[in-house]
Amino acid sequence: MFQATRRRLALWYTVVTAILLLFLATGMYFYVRHTLVDRIDDTLKHIIEVVNRSLVIESIPPNQGRYRVDPLASFPSQGKSVEDDHIDLEWFDPQGNLVWSTLAESLDIPLHPHRQGETIRLSDNRLLRQITERVEIDHYVLGYLRVSHPWFEVTKPIRQLLWDLIVGICLMIASVAWIGWFLSGLAIQPVKESYQSLKQFTADASHELRNPIATIQTNVQMAIAYPQTGHQRLQVIDRLTERLGNLVNDLLFLARSDSGIVQPIEQAVPLDALLMEVVEEQRLIADKQGISLSLSIVEPNQEDFSYSDEMFTMQGDWDQLARLFTNLISNALKHAFLPESEPKNVAVELEKSKRDRQSVLLVRVKDNGIGIPEAALSHIFDRFYRLDPARQNSATSGGTGLGLAIALAITLSHHGQISVESQIDRGTVFTVTLPKSHQREKKTEKSEARHL
Repeated sequence: MFQATRRRLALWYTVVTAILLLFLATGMYFYVRHTLVDRIDDTLKHIIEVVNRSLVIESIPPNQGRYRVDPLASFPSQGKSVEDDHIDLEWFDPQGNLVWSTLAESLDIPLHPHRQGETIRLSDNRLLRQITERVEIDHYVLGYLRVSHPWFEVTKPIRQLLWDLIVGICLMIASVAWIGWFLSGLAIQPVKESYQSLKQFTADASHELRNPIATIQTNVQMAIAYPQTGHQRLQVIDRLTERLGNLVNDLLFLARSDSGIVQPIEQAVPLDALLMEVVEEQRLIADKQGISLSLSIVEPNQEDFSYSDEMFTMQGDWDQLARLFTNLISNALKHAFLPESEPKNVAVELEKSKRDRQSVLLVRVKDNGIGIPEAALSHIFDRFYRLDPARQNSATSGGTGLGLAIALAITLSHHGQISVESQIDRGTVFTVTLPKSHQREKKTEKSEARHL
C-alpha cells in the first residue's frame, strides 16, 4: 500500500514538473524564434533605409515619366557588402519588372509591397525572409526594392535551441523523477510510522479490552449457572468493569490530547501544595505495600532566587498536573520492590532552577526498585508498553500500560519535558521539567505568526 502510494506521489511530482517544463520550453522556444525574426526584419528595414538614401534619381521628360532611378549608379557600391552579409537586393521598375539584382538567378515570386516581413519557401531546403518597399517621390512611384535574407539564420539556432531544450527537459524530468521518488519516500515515512503505531495501538487496545470482557462474560455465565455464587461473581464483575472504565477513560484522554481537544485550564498552581496532596493520597497505598513515600522541597539558592510564597507557583491545569504526578508516583510504587531485607523507598523532590534564562520547576520521582533495562528506556512512554513480565510485581501489575503515555502527554501540553534515568536493581528517577510561565513562548509564537 505504501509503495503504491509512493509511486503515485513520485509519478505526480514527475508529471506536474514535466508539464510545467513543457510550458516553459514552449514559451522560451517561441520567444527566441520571435526575437530572431524581429532582428532579421530590423536588419532588412535598416538596409532599405540605407539604400533609399543612396538612390540616384534622374529627372526625365514628362512623356517618359518625370523621374527615373539609375540602378548602375545606385547599387554597385552596395552589392558586395550586402552580399557578404547574406542579404540580397532586387530593384523593380514601376511596372514590376526586374531591373537589377544581386541574386545569381532571378526569383519567380510576385511582388507584395509592404513593410512587414514575410517568409517565402523556394524549395524544401531553401527559405527566404523578405521585405518589399515601394519607393516613390512626390507621389510618383519610382520602383520597388525587395530585400531578402536566408532563413537558415533563424532555423539553425532554433534547431539547436530545440535540441538543447529536448535534452535539457529529458534530463530534468529524469532528475525530478528520482528526486520525487526520494521526497515521496520522506513524505510517506511519517504516515507509515503513524499507521504502524495506530495498528499496534489498535491491536493492544483490542487485547486489553478483550480479556476483561471475556472474563465478565464468563462470570455472568457462572452466576447464572450457580446462583449461590452470584454475589462473589458480581464483585469480580464490578472490579473488571472499573478496570474497563479506567482503560476507556485513559484511551479517551489520549485521543483528545492527540487531536488537541484537551487543553490545560490555565490558572496559578502552587506545585508544592499539589505534590503534598498527591503524596498524601498515595501514602495509603505505599503503607499497605510497606514502602516509604516522602516529599522534600529543595530550598533555592538565595543568590539565584529571592524567597517568596509563590516561588513554586506555575501556570497550568491543577487536575492534569495532579494526574501526571499521581501516575509517576503510582508507577514508582509498583516497581519499588526488592528482597524483603531491603527497605523500599519512593522519594519525591521539588526544586526551582533556571534554564535558558527561564525559571523552571523540577520534580523528581525516585525509587530504589528493580530499575528499567537500557533497551526499554526508549519505549517506556509508548502506549501499552510494559516491561518483561518476569520483572513485574505480580501484586501490582494490573495497570493498563497507559500511565506513562498520559504523563508524557500532560507534560508536553504544559510546555515541559520529562526524562528518565535508571540502573538495574538500583532504581529509577523520573524528572519532570515545567516552566513557571510560558507567556513568553506564546508572545513569541504570536509575533512569528504576525511576521508570517
